[in-house]
Amino acid sequence: MSGSDPNILFIFSDQHRHDVLGCAGHPLVRTPHLDRLAAEGVRFAETWCQSPICQPSRASVITGQYTHQFDMFSNTGPLDPARPTVMKVLRARGYETATIGKTHYHGMPTRQQVEDSDGPFDMRAFESLVGDFGWDHVLEEYDRYLHVNTKVRTPYTDHLADHGVLDPYRDMIKSVFRLTPDHWRARTSVLPQELDLSSFLADRAIDWLAARTSDKPFLLKLAFVQPHVPLIDDPVWAEYYRDADIELPDQTVIEAPNPVWGEYLDYLNDHSQVQVMDDAFIREGIRHYLGMVSLIDQRIGDVVRVLEDSGEVENTWIIYSCDHGEMLGEHHLWAKHNFYRGSAKVPLIIRPPGGTRGRTDTGLTELTDVTATLADIGGASLPTCEGRSLLPRVSDPVPSSREHVFSRIRSYAALRDERYRLTVDIESDTPCELFDLTDDPGELRNLVNEPAHAGMIEDLGHTVLAEHLAS
Repeated sequence: MSGSDPNILFIFSDQHRHDVLGCAGHPLVRTPHLDRLAAEGVRFAETWCQSPICQPSRASVITGQYTHQFDMFSNTGPLDPARPTVMKVLRARGYETATIGKTHYHGMPTRQQVEDSDGPFDMRAFESLVGDFGWDHVLEEYDRYLHVNTKVRTPYTDHLADHGVLDPYRDMIKSVFRLTPDHWRARTSVLPQELDLSSFLADRAIDWLAARTSDKPFLLKLAFVQPHVPLIDDPVWAEYYRDADIELPDQTVIEAPNPVWGEYLDYLNDHSQVQVMDDAFIREGIRHYLGMVSLIDQRIGDVVRVLEDSGEVENTWIIYSCDHGEMLGEHHLWAKHNFYRGSAKVPLIIRPPGGTRGRTDTGLTELTDVTATLADIGGASLPTCEGRSLLPRVSDPVPSSREHVFSRIRSYAALRDERYRLTVDIESDTPCELFDLTDDPGELRNLVNEPAHAGMIEDLGHTVLAEHLAS
């Protein structure tokens, strides 16, 4: 390899809604550093994840495959580390690879693993497994809910213990623990900004960059755990958004067109705990979500500044994206697990070395395309990848070659073309949703039972979905 091979900084957050960016037109959120990357690169405004939930989406990103190809339709891993990944092919090309933050290639430790450990189970025991996916350096954090378990330790819980604040932090997370009545209740963190998990991960990335002595090009994946729930932001940004005038999303609830989809809508409503979702509750949740996004943006600025100070930014591709979105009260729902735009669309910004004239690409794009792009940057090939490199679209405003993008969760598969989005239950071959995204961008009118669209549904459902997504 030559000395001109570019570095790659791949920043990947968790549950960042596609339109919660200043450069995407959000009227309140402060994201100046991501906005700058977009102004010096290309923002792909119609990017779909391959599953609107963490683990299968992340597995798709590293393999470039659809979730049915590795048989993962929910957070049920682990993924087989023997599979080809983009990190492996880049490492074979001479790249030094590092992942800092969330990977979600495996589940939580089993009860037996915890019982067999000498003291609290150390999550660093999974580093070898994570490394087998193609990473030379691993520092992993799973999620903030895991941190309340006194029988488990992580690099971050050790960090908080060293600062004498682990117990109040654990009490705070317990107060809004998953699936409790207060799961979606927003809070201001008891920790100062510098001890927030997003700051911890950014600092570790900065440390890794500063300590490098290798002359190899690098692939550094900085994977923030936030703005995933719990809806807790640091005190500085919480104060900034405290009196923000939050415009409520459209909370129209779409009625079920059939029992198959009705059962799943019941699940979405239960998960969102709709009984507590009054207007004030939603506004407060959005305020704290914006705060988490702004801290991530702030710390991205610090990481990029290290590259600028060292001169490496002139030879570094910077890519920002995430695994899936967040409903933020839209359609009276929280979280993801569905194919509405708030859940299935993700932000994607690609800034080439030295930058380019900023623009927005509105062509259809998938996260598998990010996989292909990472390989292409490094001059590598990932034969199993379903994605298409975005480098031609970064270089010139050429149209997307995609006619459709795909996503899957459980037995439900979704297909989207330039105008329509269809959801089908694969197991029963039942069409569940059809939205005209041109005439109905808010996805408020489900057309799936309208006779005028029966032919289109059959064409999209039985030809494209059956061929590409049936597991």
